[in-house]
Amino acid sequence: MLEKIRDKIQGWAAARETVAGWKKAGQRVVFTNGCFDLLHFGHITYLARARELGDRLVVGLNGEQSVRRLKGPGRPINDEPTRQLLLAALEFVDLVVAFEQDTPFELISLLKPNVLVKGGDYRPEDIVGADVVLAAGGEVKALPFIEGYSTTAIEARIRSESRQGKHGGTD
Repeated sequence: MLEKIRDKIQGWAAARETVAGWKKAGQRVVFTNGCFDLLHFGHITYLARARELGDRLVVGLNGEQSVRRLKGPGRPINDEPTRQLLLAALEFVDLVVAFEQDTPFELISLLKPNVLVKGGDYRPEDIVGADVVLAAGGEVKALPFIEGYSTTAIEARIRSESRQGKHGGTD
């Protein structure tokens, strides 16, 4: 089972071939991206909804240096292999591809998905790679966020409870 999950984690060249094969078979490929540092309810809901927009879901995952530049020196909390495996273990995620750039523009340009999706804090016209996907005849969508769920909020709550001496034992 673990091997099947690991097969979903691919480098750029293998991902290009995989996506091309899916598209040749007439499957609709959806792409989204993010840090996915502490996987939570909001992430799961968002990814499941993204997958409903097509036949296959590709997740571009910010690599460790990319996360650090975007989120600060204390991040990521989980290392890249852990984040890759957690995402790949999700039934509705078909492929996980890491990138070290600050944006997934190059990866989107390589894969040319049929649908590009980001969270509701983006307007479709502001989503990185939208021009590439639209030029190839694809769609760009912004899905609504589930309020109250964010890695930053979870991290802050953990730090606050830790400073106050609140802990419930072992996890």
